[in-house]
Amino acid sequence: MKRLSRYRRHKAAAPLLLIIALLGIGTTFNIVSAAVKQTPSALERSVLIEEGKAIFLRGCSSCHGLNLEGGAIAPSLIGVGAASVDFQVGTGRMPMADMSTQAARKEPVYSEEEVAALAAYVASLAPGPAIPTDEDLNYERDGNLAEGGVLFRNNCAMCHNFAGQGGALTQGKYAPTLMGVEPKHIYEALITGPQSMPVFSDKTLTPEEKLSVIKWIKAAEAEPNLGGATMGRVGPVTEGLLVWVLGLGLLIAVAVWLTARAR
Repeated sequence: MKRLSRYRRHKAAAPLLLIIALLGIGTTFNIVSAAVKQTPSALERSVLIEEGKAIFLRGCSSCHGLNLEGGAIAPSLIGVGAASVDFQVGTGRMPMADMSTQAARKEPVYSEEEVAALAAYVASLAPGPAIPTDEDLNYERDGNLAEGGVLFRNNCAMCHNFAGQGGALTQGKYAPTLMGVEPKHIYEALITGPQSMPVFSDKTLTPEEKLSVIKWIKAAEAEPNLGGATMGRVGPVTEGLLVWVLGLGLLIAVAVWLTARAR
């Protein structure tokens, strides 16, 4: 204690304490400022929700009900979460004119800001899967390519084709191609299970395994077509059989035509 008292009376003690205090205040201020910038204020979120509500009432309520309760031709949106809205509207699947057909990916009707507002409004009424952040989607860092290939073949290939090119399902439905789909939308589809697709919860596929699947899909997308036309990448045997059948059919047609002409 005597030694501390002696240092406390030193000439440099006061300036040193002042510098330490200023450094502490500055560091705390920077941390708090960064947190405030990343987290929207209550007022901003309230404005976003109100904007989303207006968009919903104008463009979605005729099918999904005024209070998201659903109707005869459209399901309830209570508890679907922001991720489901971002996937369906952000990929152009919603809104759709004919609810009796399968929703297809197309050019979005709403802008990114309008999609975010719609998602915020739906999420404000009941809890559900949230939109993944950029940190959540760092598949290059957190994904494993080999593991992703195994997981895709075990869980996805039976519908989407072993190369992610899509495929036919029962009752006129189909699994769409995964080529050209944003990583965010692939992740959202995994956690929300749109249309005929099952939900892959974190107990079924961990977040890291989901990123591995995305990494494999993106690697398959970037793979060049060294053999020319891929025909869905169904494999050399099937592709060769198709060419063989078409070739034989063409030869038979020519033979029949020549025979008919000879008469």
